[in-house]
This record gives sequence, C-alpha cells and structure tokens, in this order.
Amino acid sequence: MRKELLKHVKRIVIKIGSGVVSDDTGLNLQRIAALCADVDTLRRRGFEVVLVSSGAVAAGKGDLGIVGRPATIPLKQAAAAIGQSRLMRTYKDAFRPLGYTAAQILLTRDDLANRRRYLNARNTLMTLLEFGIVPVVNENDTVVVDEIRFGDNDNLSAMTTNLVEAHLLVIMSDVDGLFDRNPHLDSTAQLLPLVERIDGSIEAAAGDSVTAVGTGGMASKIRAAKRATLYGVGVAIINGRVPGNLARLLAGDEIGTYFLPARNRMASRKHWIAFTKKPRGKLLLDDGAKRALVDAGKSLLPSGIRTIEGSFERGDAVRMCTLDGTSFARGVTNYSRAELDRIIGKKSSEIEGILGYKYNDEIVHRDNLVLERTTDQEEGDDA
Repeated sequence: MRKELLKHVKRIVIKIGSGVVSDDTGLNLQRIAALCADVDTLRRRGFEVVLVSSGAVAAGKGDLGIVGRPATIPLKQAAAAIGQSRLMRTYKDAFRPLGYTAAQILLTRDDLANRRRYLNARNTLMTLLEFGIVPVVNENDTVVVDEIRFGDNDNLSAMTTNLVEAHLLVIMSDVDGLFDRNPHLDSTAQLLPLVERIDGSIEAAAGDSVTAVGTGGMASKIRAAKRATLYGVGVAIINGRVPGNLARLLAGDEIGTYFLPARNRMASRKHWIAFTKKPRGKLLLDDGAKRALVDAGKSLLPSGIRTIEGSFERGDAVRMCTLDGTSFARGVTNYSRAELDRIIGKKSSEIEGILGYKYNDEIVHRDNLVLERTTDQEEGDDA
C-alpha cells in the first residue's frame, strides 16, 4: 500500500531534526554522512530533494561552554552564528565525494510572509534543483526575533513544502514515528502506521516535548503534518537515526507513520495566507458580514466592519473576528489601518469620495481569504 501512495512522488522535502544530526558533543558526522548517502540513493532513483536541517545551535554551543539548551535568545543566536557554517561545511564535505554540491538557504518568516520575497526564494530553490544542487534550508537564527520566527524547523519544513511545490514531506526524528502513547514513558505504546486525518485524538497522542538540542517535539511535527497535508501532500515521520530508512521509505517499505493528504487540497496562495503570512491586525465584523463570508462565500466589504485592532498596511494579513473577538477567517487587506479608520462601516460606493481614490470595492477579496475552520489555526498575531 505504501508504494502505491508514494508512486507519484518526485520532489521531496526532508526535515532533519537536531536529535538526528547531533548529540551532546555536537554534530554526529557519521550520521550526517549516512543521510547524505541516502539522499544520493534517492537522487539516483530520479527524486529531487530539498533538505531542511536543524543542528546549527547544537554545532556551535560547545564553543560557548553551553551544556543543554541555550538559556537565552542571544546565546542561541551566538551558538547558531558559530555552528551554521560548521553544519554547512559538514554537509558539503559529505556530499562532495558523492558528486553533489550543497547550497545554504537561510530564511526568516518575514522572507516568506512578503509575497515578492516568497516568490524570489522559490525561484532560487527551483533553480538550484534544476542544476542538480542539494538545497539545505535552515532558519536564520542569528537575526531572528520572536515576531519573525517560524517557531521550529518542523513548521519551516511545512512552509518549504508549499514553497517548492513538493509531493512529499519526510520528517526525520529520533523515534520510529507517531505512537498512540509516548514510547519513552510507556513500553506498551503502539506505532500508528497510517493516519487518515489529523484530529484531536492524534494531537493528544503526540503530547508535547522538547530536547536539549531541539525546539520541537512530536506535537510540532503533527502541526507541520497538518499544514502540509492541507496543501495536498503526504507526510511521513520516520526514525532518522537508522541508516537506510530514507531509501527504504521511498522504496515503499512500511516504516514510520504516513499521513494521507487532505481530500480538499488548499491552493498554494491560500496555503501561504493561512500558514505563512502572519496577521498584523483584527477586523471585528457584524453577524451579517460573517454570514456573507462563511455561508455565502462573499468578499469582505467596509460596511460589515465594526471595530479595528492593530497596525497594518495594505497587503498585510488580518484576522476577521466576531464582535466578541473570536477569529474565524484571515485574509490579505486591500487597505491600511489608517484608511480603514476613515471608511469603516461605509458602503463601497463611498470609498473614493472619502479617500480621494479607491483600490478595490472589497476590503478583503474572497480569493485572498481563508476560513479558519479549514485550517484549525492556533497561532497568535501581532495585533
């Protein structure tokens, strides 16, 4: 069955966790070499591969005398500054004998939240793949702050899957896959080989945890899987510490946990709005406006807006909420906060007379709007 599910796959994003490429002493060179050998096997079978690799902090923290997780963001950034070049050199040294060149791609969430920069990043990655280069993506921890963080590389890998229009996301962890209970705490825990839909029971089984070298636990991997499957992509979680597992997975072996793609695939742009473009404000709408958006599939007009929160510009993402503040949709606004303050509650026909110009009749067009019941959003915003 697994072979049938993967028969259409050509382009793969592989997320490699810190617990896979490193240990308490730093980078595990032998394990990285084995992973690169697996990538070589996939490339020879005709697959295109993009790596999203953690490990920079783990590679650099020893030089700062840090044991365990860095206690502050500046310490983490300093460790990443030391370790990122070491991580890339390790990948390059491992790929070179196999005949491949590795390319470093460092991103922040701002790079992908801006549509032009998002497309530029995609063009760069596509060009690298076209020339047979292996892109190695990581978060730019040396400059990142909370408001532009991806959160963890599980999240980054899901966004990268959409970015390069991959057909499969493989998350390599230090466990064999998703279990019905935490296998570190319960020896009777059973591996779940197939997940048809990520619901509350699956999220409960994931729990939450972090390690001394990683920022994500199984819960973050499930969130990443949910995001990728909504884009119409299958997701596999496998044990990255076992040599050959990657090649075995793509050969159709029933290893790890496989998450089926969502039946109703979300378009690339709407996926970007839902998961990559962070909301900068909130629009509180009356009941009529909510019904128009949710039930009738309409765009948002200024007449339905009752209250505005946050500071945002034209082209930013905003949440649409009920009057009690409950968020039910998000989208890209055609007007800034300053402009909306002047046209709130007005008819579209009045916009030009008030502002002296008009971009659109709609504040948020339906094509740039995503209902949150589709995505089960849990992220905060900057409002």
